[in-house]
Amino acid sequence: MNREQRLADTFVELADTLIDDFDIIDFLQVLAVRCVELLDVEAAGIVLAGPGRTLMTVAASDERARLLELFEVQNDEGPCRDCYRLGTAVVNVDLDHERARWPRFAPRAIAEGFSSANALPLRLRSQVIGSLNLFHADIGGLDSAELRTAQAMADAATIGILQQRTIRRGEVVAGQLQAALTSRIIIEQAKGVLAERLRISTDDAFGVLRGAARSRNRLLSDLAREVADGSADAAQLVRRPAVELSGPG
Repeated sequence: MNREQRLADTFVELADTLIDDFDIIDFLQVLAVRCVELLDVEAAGIVLAGPGRTLMTVAASDERARLLELFEVQNDEGPCRDCYRLGTAVVNVDLDHERARWPRFAPRAIAEGFSSANALPLRLRSQVIGSLNLFHADIGGLDSAELRTAQAMADAATIGILQQRTIRRGEVVAGQLQAALTSRIIIEQAKGVLAERLRISTDDAFGVLRGAARSRNRLLSDLAREVADGSADAAQLVRRPAVELSGPG
């Protein structure tokens, strides 16, 4: 499959989630992973703003990106923070040249193997709700065509979050985002439980959790809550539901 077809399929996949009760965490996770697959980037992450304009990490292409995003948010410096605060893209920054601008974040990102970064706003008109962050192993970054594609994917994420909600009061939108952030915390707890019990990496644990949620037609956050509180058996999640195993007849 060529890149154009893969890109078209990605937007179809994202559009398919635009339903009344779509799973926002799963939606944003798909976006982060597709960014790595379709763009010349090593890793991707997404942060959203909750009440008080506090940024929180909600999705990442892998564990390394998640931890770097978490470090960025906790230290309140880096491309995603600047992108969100200013409402404009941070494009193809050489991290080694930005040590004075981001004295904590830049060295940490370089230590993780990244040389440059982009941050694109999740924005609908004047409302900015977060940012999409793209990290590169090499200096150079994205060309203009790739930047347009990346911004289009960021726009798709924004529409997915705010669709049918933009005419409501700001408190309703904030509540939706806070629910997403709370779900992310529960998912991280469930990943830790699965990683320990199944003796796998946290990235693989998330794959097990997400696959189990999809095969059972469950919300990712609901199944994660059951794993975290012990009501779901970790070993059972790696098995497909009986209704799928039984086959015809």
